[in-house]
Amino acid sequence: MSLTVNIFYSGKDGAAIKFANEVIASGLINRIRAEEGNLGYEYYLSIENKEEVLLIDKWVNQEALDKHHKSIMMEEINKLRNKYNLRLKIYKYYDQEE
Repeated sequence: MSLTVNIFYSGKDGAAIKFANEVIASGLINRIRAEEGNLGYEYYLSIENKEEVLLIDKWVNQEALDKHHKSIMMEEINKLRNKYNLRLKIYKYYDQEE
């Protein structure tokens, strides 16, 4: 059963956008996308809230996501989140099997 995690990053003075740009520019985004079990990792900007960025993160199963959470890449993401003083809202969705 695959799953999708929506993470809303918010901060002040464009911090969420700066965070996403650093994840992209550093190549971290490509390393995460290359992880076994990753099905997608995309950032989106809010039209209504200029201080918010949405990450849609897709994985083949919970085990793959758990492995990602234990990776060095997650440590790098956490450091960047702290650097930009971001708040998070997280929603997890499981795809139904047919």
